[in-house]
Amino acid sequence: MAQIPNLDNSPLNLKSLREQSQRDLVKILKDIRGKKCLVIEPKLGGTLSLIIQTSLLKEYGIELRHLSAESVQTDCSKVVYLVPSQRDLMKSISSHVHDDISKGLQREYYIYFVPRREIQCERILEEEKVHHLITIGEYPLYVVPLDEDILSFELDLAYKQCQVDGDTGSLWHIAKAIHKLESTFGAIPNVRAKGKASVMVADILDRMHTEEPMNSSDMALSEINTLILIDREVDMITPMCSQLTYEGLIDEFLRINNGSVELDSSIMGVQQEGKKMKVPLNSSDKLLKEIRDLNFEVVVQVLKQKATSMKQDYAEISTANQSVSELKDFVKKLNSLPEMTRHINLAQHLSTFTSKPSFLAKLDMEHTIIEASSYDICLEYIEEMIHKQEPLINVLRLLILFSVTNSGLPKKNFDYLRKALFTLWKRELLHSYGFEHMATLNNLEKVGWLKKQESKSNWLTVKRALQLIVEDTDTANPNDIAYVFSGYAPLSIRLVHNAVLSGWRPMEEILKLLPGPHTETKRAGITSSPSFATLQGASNGLDKIADGRRSLVLVVFVGGVTFAEIAALRFLSAREGMAYDLIIGTTKIVNGHSLVETIFERFG
Repeated sequence: MAQIPNLDNSPLNLKSLREQSQRDLVKILKDIRGKKCLVIEPKLGGTLSLIIQTSLLKEYGIELRHLSAESVQTDCSKVVYLVPSQRDLMKSISSHVHDDISKGLQREYYIYFVPRREIQCERILEEEKVHHLITIGEYPLYVVPLDEDILSFELDLAYKQCQVDGDTGSLWHIAKAIHKLESTFGAIPNVRAKGKASVMVADILDRMHTEEPMNSSDMALSEINTLILIDREVDMITPMCSQLTYEGLIDEFLRINNGSVELDSSIMGVQQEGKKMKVPLNSSDKLLKEIRDLNFEVVVQVLKQKATSMKQDYAEISTANQSVSELKDFVKKLNSLPEMTRHINLAQHLSTFTSKPSFLAKLDMEHTIIEASSYDICLEYIEEMIHKQEPLINVLRLLILFSVTNSGLPKKNFDYLRKALFTLWKRELLHSYGFEHMATLNNLEKVGWLKKQESKSNWLTVKRALQLIVEDTDTANPNDIAYVFSGYAPLSIRLVHNAVLSGWRPMEEILKLLPGPHTETKRAGITSSPSFATLQGASNGLDKIADGRRSLVLVVFVGGVTFAEIAALRFLSAREGMAYDLIIGTTKIVNGHSLVETIFERFG
């Protein structure tokens, strides 16, 4: 199955975005005449696999290489580097050029920065005395469709850059990406933002409208009715919880990258010693589309039912005379057998993790922390994890979850345990895991994930007001988004739901208890679709825009979104009576592990 996702059923014409990105890249390469070697930064190569097939590039006589410290081995006289604007990469490229010169090789060099060139990078090339030998350009890839309802801005480090480094460059990138969407689908009339970074993105977007005015045609009826921007910082609770949807669990345990997961082939029933294989995970897989957002315990039952049904059909075909029509239906079912096999193997592998007592105990502890029922038990559990030297990330996720819901770590414990419990915990962590984590712990404090409790927590008030704990959640037939965590409704999605239905005003007091400011603006001179009234909570008939499609809301997560949150948004959009479709934009797709890892400081 192709790794490039099928976008035919997207509520927006995301296919046109992807095709434009393809054309932009092909034009860059065509304009460089003759045989050429395209050297791509490895992570960017994964992103490009969602945009264009490798075979298409090879049709243009292009050799492909991944950028590394090693010199480029090619007979091509033209070397084209396609790289993100990262200063460390300039040293490698400069080294390549110097190495070629020392060998007497005569080549033409090109660097295309993604999505834009940066002065700091060019300065390094000047310092290395190679800038004059290189032709420099840009490949403006700001938005990548991951699936029919997900757009990625491919900003893996956005959260750390903003919260730890104080670098807000990624916020300009997000605003530029949204502005590019507006140039294709019309200016967005309604903007709601929550969180410091999100409000900054909204402000930058407004400035772009002033500095880069749109054509009158772009100011016409917008296909996107409302933009909701929300900071990851506003809800750090959700990503620290273990996701319980099928796709969420795959990401938790196996890590989904660029719409696929890499596994030992033996897991997928292919007996090839030590061989890895990539399994694509997007809407092109019809069975995945059906089960990806279900709670995992339900997925197992669905797969069992489908397997049993197929077995019964086979028995009937083998023992009775069937009509041509019945045979045709059976063959159709057989066509889905590879998908069935794939997901049965995946589910079986996931079960080896989810059935472990340690995983179930961790789930119980997460719920205990969220319910704020007994923090003494929680503290003891976390301390025990440290003493057992359990994986650092697992310890930190629970510790952060506890700290965020309690507005820090309790004073009495600090005073009792050598004046500061947090200091003791730091020492235990450092003793168990090594001094290289000192900078990481400092970063955890800097972003406010771990701190000494200075004031009363607002968590109980927020939890009750937004009904974040739902008792007796029916995961098989859910009527609330809480099914994605078996009883906890993601705070971020409760906020988005309210913002879509009635804006920020009815929940002003709750918003004030959460990190960062909030804004709500209606842009002058931009026509909204007829169904904007429904987005403001009108109870009358659910209008549709002119061509019969539903109103469209773009929800952008600044700092990352989890698969469980995506599942919750899809659940809301699919509910009877909902007047809108949702497109999700994000700096990256995250889970608790990947989010914490972004602020790790690596040494050595």
